[in-house]
Amino acid sequence: MTDRRKKGFAAWHYRIGTSAINHRWKVLGGSLAFLALGAFFMSQLKTQFFPKDLSYLSYVDVWLPEDAPLESTNRAAIHTENVIRDVVKEYEEHHKRKDADKSGLLKSLTTFVGGGGPRFWFSISPEQQQLNYALIIIEVTDKHETGHLVGSLQEALAAQVPEARIDVRQLESGAAVGLPVAIRLSGDDAPTLRAKAQQVMDIFRAIPEAARPRDDWGDESFTVKLHTDSDRANLTGITNLDVAAASATALSGYAITSLREGDRQIPVVAQLRMEERARLDDINNLYVYSSSGTQRVPLRQVSSVSYQMQTEKLRRRNQFRTITVSCSPVEGVLASEVMAVARPRLDEVAKSLPPGYKMEIGGEEESQVEGFHDLAVVLAISVAAIFLTLVFQFRSAIKPVIVFAAVPYGAVGALAVLWLMGSPFGFMAFLGIVSLVGVIVSHIIVLFDFIEEKHAEGEPLQEALLDAGIMRLRPVLITVGATVIALFPLALHGGPLWEPMCYAQIGGLTAATFITLLLVPVMYSIFVLDLKLIKWDDKHEANAIDEMGDTQPAEGVV
Repeated sequence: MTDRRKKGFAAWHYRIGTSAINHRWKVLGGSLAFLALGAFFMSQLKTQFFPKDLSYLSYVDVWLPEDAPLESTNRAAIHTENVIRDVVKEYEEHHKRKDADKSGLLKSLTTFVGGGGPRFWFSISPEQQQLNYALIIIEVTDKHETGHLVGSLQEALAAQVPEARIDVRQLESGAAVGLPVAIRLSGDDAPTLRAKAQQVMDIFRAIPEAARPRDDWGDESFTVKLHTDSDRANLTGITNLDVAAASATALSGYAITSLREGDRQIPVVAQLRMEERARLDDINNLYVYSSSGTQRVPLRQVSSVSYQMQTEKLRRRNQFRTITVSCSPVEGVLASEVMAVARPRLDEVAKSLPPGYKMEIGGEEESQVEGFHDLAVVLAISVAAIFLTLVFQFRSAIKPVIVFAAVPYGAVGALAVLWLMGSPFGFMAFLGIVSLVGVIVSHIIVLFDFIEEKHAEGEPLQEALLDAGIMRLRPVLITVGATVIALFPLALHGGPLWEPMCYAQIGGLTAATFITLLLVPVMYSIFVLDLKLIKWDDKHEANAIDEMGDTQPAEGVV
């Protein structure tokens, strides 16, 4: 062992390690400064729960006003399809793209009118059947072009299909989130909820990073209501059912019978002529006939007509009326950036809500908080289990503290690589950092095993600490090197889902390996020489190192 300390990496490691132990408190202070860099990297990282999936498929939501008939929705869907074909053709010509099979970039368009289709992707919840909605599924021949097409399609469709609200969306990698930015307002009074929702939409409209704000109740529609005076109707022998039947027959028609023509049945409907029902005021000129007698009276004598705006769709959540205001980030912007800008004003809206009303953050942020919370619970349980195992193994509650003390340095390395690569911090990056705990701990246990062996043999403290790095360097580097090298292909070609996790593990393992070679001996020596929390049998040698400081090395130290 003495010869190995005098040549190659061992000599360099022994000299650096000796100096680090002699200046252990300065080294510890410098390592804490390195930890502070982790806070800087974390503040600079963007957050994203799950990245968009790298897929051949994308889809388009086509929304018309709530009272739109199916025919109008079908026309808008056909118009949207034509625009999609034109945009893809222009994209191919602009990029001079020539596919090997000459089939073009666009492979197929699948359209569902009047509701969502079957669940074609695990993270997409199909829309319910509704006349004002259409779904168009786009399939291309090159999945790497999907993300580039989405922005061009959204811009073109928003400009060329003004009769509908269009959302072009990529498939999500994680759980179903829907629109990434969502604010939920719950309460009892619908007008109050609409007023507060309008304030939230105004906030999003004022943010350049937010696009297409809307609420899930839809726009109010114009309605005509017929109010019957029951007392006057009863005096003339007319019931509410008579009034309803007369008005419905006049305007919508009443099926009297059906005419059979071959294998078809044609309904025969009684209805006013077009010129007699062209205006809404014409309903007042109707006569209502009593179903129990021969009386008839003008409709205007027993009822009145009112005009108003009405909400066609009311949604509930946990039995409370809930309106959800949502929007999409513009291309190149994450949902977390939109929320960071909107949060101060959203907090003001939350404070101004009347009693009995509440505001909740939904969308990607809600899923991210829930996912991180679950992962943090798993991490805490795992760390506690590993700590208890180490306590039984080392028969000490102090030594496991030294083992875990090096873990945060690996996390700093992971955050640094994520920042350098411009990758957002999300669930997969967090998962990569969590997985570092077990790997780093296993490497430190390898060092501790050698230190404990030399301790049992009576070797001096400093030599045992530094020889551990020399003797266990090869297995540690082989393990880390194999893992890091194997992660590079997955990081480069595995798609956006795996990139953050791979970058986190590459940076964390690399940083932790080289830092722990010096930090573990330094912290161990502090616990033995300064804090006196760990006893070392060779008291003479330990005292010699303690008294030596920065001057003279003890006997046997190179």
